[in-house]
Amino acid sequence: MFNAATSPPRVASLIMLAGLSVLSLNMFLPSLSNMAETFQVDYAVASLAIAGYLAMTAVLQLVIGPLSDRYGRRPVLLAGLLIFSVASFGCVLATNIWAFLAFRLAQGVIISGWVISMAVIRDTSEPREAASLIGYVTMAMAIAPMLGPMVGGVFDELFGWRSSFVFYAVAGTAMLVICWADVGETNTSPSETLASQIQSYPELFSSRRFWGYALCMAFSTGSFYAFLAGVPLVAETIFKLSPSSLGFYMGTITSGFMVGSFLSGRYSRRFALTTIVLAGRVVACTGLIVGLAFLFAGAIHVATLFGAVILVGLGNGLTTPGCSAGVLSVRPKLAGSASGLAGALSVGGGATLSSITSVMLTEGDAALTLLGMMLFCSVMGLLATLYVMRIDRSEGRKR
Repeated sequence: MFNAATSPPRVASLIMLAGLSVLSLNMFLPSLSNMAETFQVDYAVASLAIAGYLAMTAVLQLVIGPLSDRYGRRPVLLAGLLIFSVASFGCVLATNIWAFLAFRLAQGVIISGWVISMAVIRDTSEPREAASLIGYVTMAMAIAPMLGPMVGGVFDELFGWRSSFVFYAVAGTAMLVICWADVGETNTSPSETLASQIQSYPELFSSRRFWGYALCMAFSTGSFYAFLAGVPLVAETIFKLSPSSLGFYMGTITSGFMVGSFLSGRYSRRFALTTIVLAGRVVACTGLIVGLAFLFAGAIHVATLFGAVILVGLGNGLTTPGCSAGVLSVRPKLAGSASGLAGALSVGGGATLSSITSVMLTEGDAALTLLGMMLFCSVMGLLATLYVMRIDRSEGRKR
């Protein structure tokens, strides 16, 4: 088992990699208030564990993608898992908020699991097949963020908030062993030098189709990040939910995402990428409009908020695989760089939106503000999809 892998990884390994990269974001979220109390800081400072982490992963993706194009997927992935495991232990041992946040930022390197998983799929698949496979991978990996807040809330109540970071450390170490044994190199034509690779970037940056898909993905996931930043405050001030109850309800958006990803995986081989993506954007926007209508009518209830959020998850599940396959297929030889750049836009936008959401929320209109921010993001994703469809029509292409 401990021999170094020489063949492409199993799908199960890609699922676990992608799942851990998402789980590292949201498992501890029900504990934010308790973390702020432990370190005796304001909630806004503790929430930097989200916004700061997202900003760091955005920067790291700009580096991870090109490095994997130049030096290969395997060595970059293994290095990322090692750093993540060490940083997780650091979070457990931190005695003040600044030490904790420093190690938390270092945990961001786990985003290499997502970036490289997507690049590996594109290395070995054609666009529609890649979209289908990404759909199934994201469907299966959605179980992790769906269960993560639930488990994290229970861990907090039983063992304290640091137990979530103990879990991260153990899981990171286990994935390092698994990837050493199973993830072989799939980049069969690495760039000769970083300089020669950089010289080919204008091909990617000048593609309108790339930017359309990337912005659609960024705004679609931005609605999810806004939700993560705002829902703990909404749950505490309006619905008086316990950490474990909040963790359960936070999992609802991921249940919708899982269903959407399944549908994308099933139908991406039959329909154009933009058709599936457009369907996802329409579902997300419709769900939020209905949710806001209920809130304006005075129907302020847990089902009102989280019912709308489930449809956002469903829409994002339909959207993400097609957008991912779209950005990776614009310039296949730069798949790692495209994955990193698109991911950086998504996460960087998410960091910005989560910070804006945290600042805008007040106890009086927290639910309305949260759904309003999510609707803004979903509409922008819809406009980006229509832009790609316009490009396809003007070039006579069906993707």
